[in-house]
Amino acid sequence: DVERKESAQIVERIIRPTGLVDPETIVRPVSEKANYKGQIQDFIGETEKTIAKGFRVLATTLTKKMAEDLSAYLKERKIKSEYLHSDIKTIERIERLTAFRRGEFDVLVGVNLLREGLDLPEVTFIGILDADKEGFLRSEVSLIQTIGRAARNVNGQVVLYADNITGSMERPMKETQRRREIQLAYNEKHGITPKTIQKAIKNIYLQFNRFFSRSN
Repeated sequence: DVERKESAQIVERIIRPTGLVDPETIVRPVSEKANYKGQIQDFIGETEKTIAKGFRVLATTLTKKMAEDLSAYLKERKIKSEYLHSDIKTIERIERLTAFRRGEFDVLVGVNLLREGLDLPEVTFIGILDADKEGFLRSEVSLIQTIGRAARNVNGQVVLYADNITGSMERPMKETQRRREIQLAYNEKHGITPKTIQKAIKNIYLQFNRFFSRSN
């Protein structure tokens, strides 16, 4: 009885009333190979396709410098982009995230975007650069939470750029697939059509206040 109750609780946590399914999660190389031009060029290609459909993009890097450099490079490619990391003051982070949700720019590049504690339903593509570099930012927990950022939109997709599949990558990918299968089966059984989460943009300030109140 205890095992059945625990199993039911797990399913309840996975099932979403909106019918939203965990994002498709795939791995592509970091390095250039034959006709493949490496993670940055692939990321840019996916980003351009995403923007053309009217959606927005997240990218996670390993360092602040990488976030700044990637954002600058995207701007050179005429892609509207901004970076976000811990050196930026709280009020400016709020302003950038609000502008992002409003569509004033299309790509948000960060080191640890999980710390912002926000839902971004406009995001349909997430690129996790150097996903095979073991450490806190590429740990099992961080990866599964980052992947979950793309679960707010029915078109969510995540690419983990890696030349090797680490244990920290493999487990989140398996868990994401498991959740996808459970939700898809639930949707089919109950005739549910997934719906993207709708969140008022003005609520971003309230979300920040609640998040930092809990953190301090």
